[in-house]
Amino acid sequence: MKKRQVIEAYKEKFGGDFRLFSAPGRINIIGEHTDYNEGFVMPAAIDKKIWVAITPVRGSAVTVYSVDYDQISTFDIQGPIPELPHWALYSYGVVKELQNKGGKPGAFNAVFGGDIPDGAGLSSSAAIECAFGTALNSLFDLGMDKLEIAKVGQLAEHNYAGVRCGLMDQFASMHGKAGHVIRLDCRSLEYEYAPLNLNGYEFILADTRVKHSLASTEYNKRRESCEEGVLLIGSKMPGVKSLRDLRPKDIYPFKGMLGEETFLCCEFVTEENERVLETVTALENGDLEKVGGLINASHRGLRDKYMVSCSELDLLVDTALTVEGVLGSRMMGGGFGGCTITLLKSTSVDQFVKTTQAAFQIAYSSDPVFYRVTIGDGAGEEIVD
Repeated sequence: MKKRQVIEAYKEKFGGDFRLFSAPGRINIIGEHTDYNEGFVMPAAIDKKIWVAITPVRGSAVTVYSVDYDQISTFDIQGPIPELPHWALYSYGVVKELQNKGGKPGAFNAVFGGDIPDGAGLSSSAAIECAFGTALNSLFDLGMDKLEIAKVGQLAEHNYAGVRCGLMDQFASMHGKAGHVIRLDCRSLEYEYAPLNLNGYEFILADTRVKHSLASTEYNKRRESCEEGVLLIGSKMPGVKSLRDLRPKDIYPFKGMLGEETFLCCEFVTEENERVLETVTALENGDLEKVGGLINASHRGLRDKYMVSCSELDLLVDTALTVEGVLGSRMMGGGFGGCTITLLKSTSVDQFVKTTQAAFQIAYSSDPVFYRVTIGDGAGEEIVD
């Protein structure tokens, strides 16, 4: 287990006493690319985590070891921006953003690692940020609440990892609650927990194990298209500050002015917001058939309008829908690789795995990886056992 590996690696690298913190990855039931448009999302923390073993040290030199990369990196918390490997930018970014908020984190030694698959769309980067943010907040008595730590993680992602993500991933990693989804309004940041009662059904993830190189660049481009759409429509409709202020019918009159690509991006986001609200109602009513249909519509929109899917994801989704007992399937996350999320009968899981694995093997001569996940709690300190 990765938790044990992190503990043993800390003892080997640094020795002495330490404290252990963790933060989970997340799934998102529905509501993709709506968070940075001030819309609605429905994430949940999962039982796959990043663990950080950490202790404060004197001076200003930070030393961080990654179990997963088997690499060590150092930086000075008071020095200029150093050349760092990509995996170290997250912890460095958290330190810098804590400082920018007036916090005074000290130097530390840390070892981290986890069982969240990298590049699968389960927000391993947000989990790293939230684990380090939670650890440093506690270690150095910075007095930040969960929301503030989530925002620190988001800024670290923006300014050091180069991805202009919304707040959903970090919010879910900090605020997760076992057995519950989070209904989050990304404008007001108001949220509520709702029990996830699936009654013989479950969500299963299928990881393509591919991440196309254009992912982060295209992600940022989609965000820019949304911002451009808001500016253009807002020039004609005063009061429009984000796509949250618009319904799908409001977008249509501006199709010519927006151009095809921007129009489709804006149309998708407004439709996806409505799907999230419909999913809330469907789950409350126990209407899982309706939930499945909304999940399917989400994938079609992500594929055909937002254009962030890829052939590997589409194959998994299309094949899943041929399996009896599957209610819905879609790509999840930023796109261009990563995971699908599928709602299906628990008794259909074996057939789903067999069928989708066979189709993927024929098409790509490789196997997807399947994850059955449990909805878990958010970031916090753990007992060292």
